[in-house]
Amino acid sequence: MKPQVFPPGRTARKRDMSRTIHVRKADFIEGTLTVPGDKSVSHRAAILLGLAGGGQTAEVRNFLHSEDCLNTVKAMQGLGVSIQRPDLTTLHIEGAGDRLIEPRKVIDCGNSGTAMRLLAGVLAGQGFKSQLTGDASLCSRPMGRVMKPLTQMGAKLVSDKGNDCAPLTIHGTPLKAIHYESPVASAQIKSCILLAGLYAGGVTSLTEPVQSRDHTERMFRYLELPLVVEGLKYSIRPGVLPKSKNIMVPGDISSAAFWLVAAGAKPGASLRIEHLGLNPTRTGILNVLIRMGAKITEKLGADTGHEPMGSVEVDGAALKGVTIEGKEIPNVIDELPILAVAGALAHEGVTVIKDARELRVKETDRIAVMAANLRAVGVEVEDYEDGMAIRAGAKLRGAKVKSHGDHRIAMAMAVAGLFCEGEMIVEDCDCIDTSYPGFEADMNKIVIRK
Repeated sequence: MKPQVFPPGRTARKRDMSRTIHVRKADFIEGTLTVPGDKSVSHRAAILLGLAGGGQTAEVRNFLHSEDCLNTVKAMQGLGVSIQRPDLTTLHIEGAGDRLIEPRKVIDCGNSGTAMRLLAGVLAGQGFKSQLTGDASLCSRPMGRVMKPLTQMGAKLVSDKGNDCAPLTIHGTPLKAIHYESPVASAQIKSCILLAGLYAGGVTSLTEPVQSRDHTERMFRYLELPLVVEGLKYSIRPGVLPKSKNIMVPGDISSAAFWLVAAGAKPGASLRIEHLGLNPTRTGILNVLIRMGAKITEKLGADTGHEPMGSVEVDGAALKGVTIEGKEIPNVIDELPILAVAGALAHEGVTVIKDARELRVKETDRIAVMAANLRAVGVEVEDYEDGMAIRAGAKLRGAKVKSHGDHRIAMAMAVAGLFCEGEMIVEDCDCIDTSYPGFEADMNKIVIRK
């Protein structure tokens, strides 16, 4: 097949916010699935291979063909990176190295905070002006957490509305090296600073209070960038470009999480998910579900060279409530909406989520929205500033609920619908395509109704 150039000027299709998902109770859940490529790894592969030098072309396989990740592809193309897409999940990337060009138009990151924060790190040290924007949700999310360290490095960033949110105007300038003490454990902050450090005038380093996801560190090492990791301190020296190497993207455990909960919470269910990313900084959901009583077997498989990959088998059981807090939170931050559903589906106890104030500033206020939606289906929930408590044992009833344009809320409530008496109607579901195209088709593969 002749490779097709992914047009840099093409915009993501307009979302139909009237799209709804109708879900009825499942009698059985069983089967085998593969889920789409990991979102975090896909973003980083497109960015880092786009910065590679040497004029060689690298192949990315199992790239997540979601709106968020395709916006990152378009952003890199707009910066002069040659990217071809021979099929839906494959990219051929010829890195521009130190020859990035000034984009002709505003870079639209869509709904992706990862794209905006990582690209801000790259663009801060370039020799040209650029602008980053996104949809209404992204433009309401805080960017001050990356603007602060970048400004300390000498970057010239302006929040166009003066509220530390996008749109951002970046006047590229030579950067200076700093050491930054991050107040929160955030892979996006860490990645932004390390990427900016590639263009700084010395060794840039940061520490974080608890380890966050380590996809960036793994990919830096795989692409032979001079990263030094000493506990929770990360240091990078400038002047070295990433090597051009092929990347295999494993399946996204954050997408698999919906099916892990669906099967794990249904006694008698049996599900296997293959070719799944098993990065230890992402598998916290497995530990939580095991504590809740689900029967889970994890098997490592082929080595991708940068990310562990394998399969997970889960057998359903009567779950019990647990507490999720502290150092565990960064490892399960994206899975907390579906873990709240798991708490509602438990047979006994209370599931308590604490130390998760970060949920307030995601695509929506996930604490408030999940609490309201679970109450709508009959669950007793107490929400507070940094989390919620979900009481087990309620008999769930179908209801009409809103995602508020948040993909993880939409999918979590769709899974809840598999356990409801009556029909669950989840509104505003086109947002699911930002991370999991094919979600409904995969649901139909494993759900059996009499």
